[in-house]
Amino acid sequence: MATTAKPPLGSDADRIDPHVLKIAVTIVIGALAVVFDSTILSVAINDLGRDLHAPLSTIQWVSTGYLLALAITMPVAGWAQSALGGKRLWILSLGLFLIGSILSASAWNAPSLIAFRVVQGIGGGFMMTLTATLIMQAAGGRNIGKLMSLITVPTALGPVLGPVLGGIILHFGDWRWMFLINIPFCVVGAWLAVRNLPADEPNTRTPLDAIGFLLLSPGVAALIYGLSRIDGSSGITGARVLVPVLLGLVLIAAFAAWALRRRSRALVDIRLLRHRPLAASSVMLLLTGAALYGTMLLLPLYFQQLRGTDALGAGLLLIPQGIGTLLSRSVAGKYTDKFGPRPVALAAFVIACAATIPFAFVTPGTSEIFLMAVLLLRGIGLGAAMIPLSSAGFAGLSRDEIPHASILIRLTQQLGGSIGTAVLIVVLQNTAAGAHTADALNHGFQQAFWWATVLTALSVPLCLLLPGRQRSEQA
Repeated sequence: MATTAKPPLGSDADRIDPHVLKIAVTIVIGALAVVFDSTILSVAINDLGRDLHAPLSTIQWVSTGYLLALAITMPVAGWAQSALGGKRLWILSLGLFLIGSILSASAWNAPSLIAFRVVQGIGGGFMMTLTATLIMQAAGGRNIGKLMSLITVPTALGPVLGPVLGGIILHFGDWRWMFLINIPFCVVGAWLAVRNLPADEPNTRTPLDAIGFLLLSPGVAALIYGLSRIDGSSGITGARVLVPVLLGLVLIAAFAAWALRRRSRALVDIRLLRHRPLAASSVMLLLTGAALYGTMLLLPLYFQQLRGTDALGAGLLLIPQGIGTLLSRSVAGKYTDKFGPRPVALAAFVIACAATIPFAFVTPGTSEIFLMAVLLLRGIGLGAAMIPLSSAGFAGLSRDEIPHASILIRLTQQLGGSIGTAVLIVVLQNTAAGAHTADALNHGFQQAFWWATVLTALSVPLCLLLPGRQRSEQA
């Protein structure tokens, strides 16, 4: 009887299916607008406050309102996909984000801009969750590592290139272009989505878990809001921080109890966390989000406050980290598919941790060339780490389980970024409180970078919980 030989490594069977690749490129182009928009405004708060005649306490809601809208929307994305169909929901979300961008560019005062940013956040919340869901469902379990190296490019580059792009726009133009720049991504992304995304019929029999929605979405939003209110004056003990954080934790715990009773009918099926690879990757993505976004707060402040660079100069100094993420992604995707997530993640986190330690010894006189070389190495580590973590989270899951896993992964990343930012703010401001000399301020940054190193190092032993080499699953 004739037998079929196993195709050698590097053959057509190990390449991404052209149809799946077309879907991935379509999704990534639309997602670029959302990811850059989340970070591009980080250097524009002062300009917005001045031009809109609003105090910092008001204008910071331009970012906070957007993040809260993301947090409220993400948990319901799985139900919305089943009710509308993935293609319809993606195009609708992209259109909503486009409308929010145009309205934001035409805002006449701070309250109007905040309201329009919420519109953006609702569309963006659906899109950020659907990005992985639609591509993983199309891939059917094949070449997940290579696909993740493609679809996570926006997530990795956003925190690095977003501030640079924002600084360039502010240097040469008006803040309104920070929103208008989204238009070509949205228009091209919508056109490609109409052409390339497969039509899927909605499942109108899927009821909305209303109680779960009223528990999880406000819970996540309250937790993120409380963490965003941390500053040096009251730390984590002030009522404006402690009350929303505790409320958020109570609501999330109540949702967990409710979801275990509802099982697969819950808004998010948290029973999937019994799947060890998903549980391990979720915890590690939380720590990675904390290390990535928390340190991305420290680095621009270090360059501006201790080395005297402006916002654009600080952004340009961070470019090597973005280059590092690009250099490592394709290699990480290839070896994740070949050897499994565990060894790739272990090597990536060791590199990222080693490249964070030098910042705990920086001084105002440390060579910028040296710092940029370290940032390049750190970018290689963090960029490579995202691939096996995201890949492991989807390994072995059925098509119906992928939307729930995508929500869990995205929420843990979002919470990790908020937690990391809050922790490093407290460390920096407490250790450098009342600093009147460069040495005292430098000591504060050194302590904060040590904490960033610890957040990165915690992921190293957790890598052992990820799966090793596995055979590719058939679609």
